[in-house]
Amino acid sequence: MLTKKNLQPADQQIKGSRSIWVRILSNLTFWVLVAIIAGIVLGSYAPVTAVKMEIIGKTFIDIIKLFIAPIIFLTIVLGISGMGDLKKVGRIGLKSLIYFEVVSTVSLAIGILMAVLIKPGNIDKSGLQIQNASKYTSAPAKSFDWISFFMSNLTIQVLLVAIICGIILNYSRHREKAVSGLSYASKIVFQGLKYVMYLAPLGAFGGMAYTIGKFGLHTLVPLAKLMGTVYLTMGLFIFLILGGIMKYYKMSIWKFIRYIKEELLLVLGTSSSESALPSIMQKLEKMGCSKSVVGLVIPTGYSFNLDGTSIYLSMSVIFLAQLYGVQLSVWEMLSIIGILMVTSKGAAGVTGSGFIVLASTLAAIHKIPIEGLAFLLGVDKFMSEARAITNIIGNGVATIVISKSENEFHPNVEVAQDPKLIEIEKKMVKQEFVY
Repeated sequence: MLTKKNLQPADQQIKGSRSIWVRILSNLTFWVLVAIIAGIVLGSYAPVTAVKMEIIGKTFIDIIKLFIAPIIFLTIVLGISGMGDLKKVGRIGLKSLIYFEVVSTVSLAIGILMAVLIKPGNIDKSGLQIQNASKYTSAPAKSFDWISFFMSNLTIQVLLVAIICGIILNYSRHREKAVSGLSYASKIVFQGLKYVMYLAPLGAFGGMAYTIGKFGLHTLVPLAKLMGTVYLTMGLFIFLILGGIMKYYKMSIWKFIRYIKEELLLVLGTSSSESALPSIMQKLEKMGCSKSVVGLVIPTGYSFNLDGTSIYLSMSVIFLAQLYGVQLSVWEMLSIIGILMVTSKGAAGVTGSGFIVLASTLAAIHKIPIEGLAFLLGVDKFMSEARAITNIIGNGVATIVISKSENEFHPNVEVAQDPKLIEIEKKMVKQEFVY
């Protein structure tokens, strides 16, 4: 006869299996992944219907963009007013810009080096599909203009206004009252973002379905070598360069990537790193980076630290040179890096921006036919995912590096009021990131 004691292990096993399924089905990452797969299937078998799903992906990104400005403003103002030392604010800003330039230059050089070694452009271009690139080739690209860059970049505008407001607030006698009000507003904004993120699977589905339905997987075949080289190079950059930087600070790039997997899947589905900007800022704060560093580094990095875009730009220039049989000397390659160091700053981290900057770069070189952009249009959308993912990982690593170097990384900070959540955050940082 079975007793209650004999049934207990079986009951526990059933309960355990149920709890596993509950965790899986309640995990946002799981549903985003399902949505991406569903988008690929729909795009492959019903392309006409899939293209109509673009509105879903665009609407989700537009909703997310509504949160970007207030989150950047509130995070920076609260961070600077809480820091107190304005010299430190300036030091963090300067250190961030230097880091961005160094790492971006390395990414440009790696892109050129890998393209020279693998030679993705040594293929027969007669078999390639030619898209309409007239909107890029009909009008000559203008030289990079910092004023136009500032006026067209809302992130930089909000960043500047927030810094000024934070500095003024530091000297205000109503500082405590203002900080209290802004803190309450910040909680409301992030709470709203939390509910919006439940729509992430829809955004990922719409973005992926449109991409596959519009361009089709068959377009990848002729330029598979270029695609493979781009993804390989970005993988090497992430795990060797960024991984090496993280290891120097006794952190694990693999575990950091696992920590932000939801954001990466969202970027993969929408092809836009902006879709994950608010949530990556929140996660970096929970990880232990101070609010002031996160607020200064992430928004600036979205305009000045686009590592994935830099790799794509440098590699595409060499690819087109190889495609047309244009021989480039070492000095010309160095000049390409110099030009891209400036023009790449015009890419705001949104879908298609890298392609626009590539057009202006080719126009500045005056040696490689700009008409070659027509060959890249078909696969540019597929490479934008790699660019966006590399960009967001690069900016996350930059934030950790600046936080560490400024002693502003505090994994033991209690970022939640619930004791259980506090323990989860501590465990997450101590066990999930440190070697």
